[in-house]
Order: sequence, then structure tokens, then C-alpha cells
Amino acid sequence: MAVPQADSPRQPSDGLVLCLRLPPTPAVPSGEWRASCDEAKKECLVSPTRELDSGGHETGQRLSRVTGCHDVLSTEVARGYRLVPAIAEAAPGWYRDERGRVLQYNFDLHRRIRVGGAWAPRWLREAEGRDHRVRVDFGVDLEWPGEPGQLHRMTLLDTKLYLGDASSFDATLLRYDFRSEREEPLFRVTTFYGKPRRFDVFANLGFWMEMLHAEQVRREDVKADFLALGSTYVTLDLWHSRDLVSYVRVRAGPALERDRTNGFATLVPGAALEGDLTLDKNGFHHLRFGAEAQKILLAERVEGRPLRPERLRLRAGYEVIALAINDQPVSLTLDGRGTWRDDLANAPAGWEWSAQAGLRFSLWAPARRSAPDSHDGKG
Repeated sequence: MAVPQADSPRQPSDGLVLCLRLPPTPAVPSGEWRASCDEAKKECLVSPTRELDSGGHETGQRLSRVTGCHDVLSTEVARGYRLVPAIAEAAPGWYRDERGRVLQYNFDLHRRIRVGGAWAPRWLREAEGRDHRVRVDFGVDLEWPGEPGQLHRMTLLDTKLYLGDASSFDATLLRYDFRSEREEPLFRVTTFYGKPRRFDVFANLGFWMEMLHAEQVRREDVKADFLALGSTYVTLDLWHSRDLVSYVRVRAGPALERDRTNGFATLVPGAALEGDLTLDKNGFHHLRFGAEAQKILLAERVEGRPLRPERLRLRAGYEVIALAINDQPVSLTLDGRGTWRDDLANAPAGWEWSAQAGLRFSLWAPARRSAPDSHDGKG
């Protein structure tokens, strides 16, 4: 019995696998094989139960991520079938080479534990030169489907630490995002130019919230600390993918915030236009962007700043998986941010810009729920 080659067929991922023992060979001295048989064709696709070395000889390492074979295909019965060397099956989002080694090629970066670092210089319009900083970030991202047409996302301990000149941080304990797709249109528009045509307009509403968002801001010699106790926003999808994973939307709502520097609570309504796009079916390329405006209300008068300060934040980021270590992806991250604010006492209002480039390591990034079976590692 020959061992499989790169062009050998592959065992189906959803078929019944039988244990088969054949006479020992120099390549497979154990004689242990796995068989997936087609009764109509009287043909069995068989693969060794252990991985092969570069010379095509079995090693002591058993195949990983395969279904166990509980039934036995006897040698007598096997004589009635044509035995074809094959590569063992692989789960959707995974690929197995001719040596039986398995690797993951499809990743869901919305379900992961992430740790990253980046070079993150900052430019202030009022100051000359730039702040030399690095960013350390970490967090836990979760995503799960609800009923048909519903998607839940949650982020825990989303933290960014900026170290170096003007050290600061931005951290959120919990962020939750619920999105849905309505089956019934909000209203219908019918046109009568030529053939009557109907257009359905949907209102795909959702809910977004944050709990305990802490931010420390440094501008020149001024430092301020803000703690948003809770934020609740209504979201409206302008566009989303069929699986709801990618979207462009608007959201608006209020936040209850405490100005820890000046010692009082404020109401901060805000609105944002944002997008989160997964650009390929294997989850390697991600584009995120947004523009958010906030107005601080019910604040006490503070010397050196307006009574009702404002904030405007712009951001755009790109993340691409460069390689994987033990099937855990390592990403290249590129990020640009701009912030205008006048809520810092005795600091001139104006823009600050930041360009960030770094690496991010993701733990527990399973295959996407839409991951296909693969025959060539490309889906």
C-alpha cells in the first residue's frame, strides 16, 4: 500500500471512517490505516493514522484533528474494495498536507484574545515636532449568532496603553453590540415609470453599549481623566453583509461621564458613522473606520475651557494576518487617528494626529463560521 502524495484524493470530512490494519510496509510499519469507503464504487480512500516524515515514512505522531475510527474494516472485507491512497480529512477552515500535518488557514478575528504593540507617534498642531510613543494593547473579542438574522458581539478589557512622551491610556471594561436584520421592510416604495417596480426599505436597528470607559488625556503640560460610567447607543445599518459580520452604520445616544479631574458628572450625547469590513472569505484582511462627534452637557464652569466642550474623533485602521505560530495568527496593524477637542482646561483647542504601525498576536482565533472545506489550503 503506497502512502499518499500531494495530488492524492482527500477523505470527505463528513464521512464514516473505519479502522483498517494492513500488512506492514517500510513506509508504514505499524500497518494502521484509516478508511473511508464508497459502497457503490467498491472503493476505499485510505490514509495512514500517523504523520509522515519528509521521506514518506510514518512517525510516532498520530494525526491531529481527525475523527476517531470506532468500527473496524476487516482484511477479508477490504479485499472486495479497491484501496486508494488518500489524504485524511480536515475540518472546514483547516488544510492537511500529504504528510498528514494539519494547519489552519481561515481565522475569525472577531473571536480571539489579542495582545499587540505598535509604534505610535503623535503630532499636535500647536506644538513643534512630535511625541515619541509606543502603544501596548490587549483585549478579548467574542461573537456569537442569536436567532436567525441576529448577531451578538462583546469586547472585554479593551485596553490601549501609550508609553513614552505624554503617556496616557484608554480602557473599556465591557462593550456589547447587538445587530439584526429585519425580514419585513419598514416601508415600500413603488415606482411607475415604465414597468411598476417595488423597492423595500429596511430599518435594521441594533443596540450598542459600553460600561466603564476610562480615558487619560495628555496635551503638553495638561492632563485630564474622564470615566464614562455607561453609554447606550441605537444603531442603524446602512449596509451589512449577508452574515452581518461586515457593516457600515450610524449610531447615536447618550453617555453618563464623570470628569475625574474637575470632580463632577456630565451628560455626553454623541453620534458616529463607522464601518467594520472583513475583505476576504478567509478572514485575513480587515478594514475599520469611523467618525464620532460628542457634546459635553450639564458641566460646571471650568476656568480655561468652554461651558459646553466638544470632541471629534476620526480613525481608520487596517489589519492583515501575516503568518501563524502554532495556528495562532500574527497580524500587521496600520492605524491612523485624529482628535479635535476643547474639553481640557488651559490647553488650546486643536487637532492631534497619530499614525500607528505594529504587530498583534491573537490567541484562540477559530475558523470563521462560514469557512469552507479546502483541497488546496485556499478554501
